[in-house]
Amino acid sequence: MKRLLLALIVLLILLQYRLWLGDKSLADSIHLQEQIKLQQESNAQLVARNQVLREEINDLRSGTEALEERARNELGMVKEGETFFRVVGGDRLSKQND
Repeated sequence: MKRLLLALIVLLILLQYRLWLGDKSLADSIHLQEQIKLQQESNAQLVARNQVLREEINDLRSGTEALEERARNELGMVKEGETFFRVVGGDRLSKQND
């Protein structure tokens, strides 16, 4: 009977060791769940970014307004008959007025 009790106690100690400190322990499980949560948040941000890019691609394919807006903002292009004015130091002037 003492041997059976000793064997059960040793088994309990081994199981407790594995639960708390061993491979695939409770701490590892919690750490993996935190990593999963962070990865899901990152994936959600990437999905939102992809959706914005898809919409931009559709705009560029379907109409000329988005293409014209992009040409104006990124390339500084101006339509025929328009006059282009560049204001230099606008931020500095507005800071002096404050």
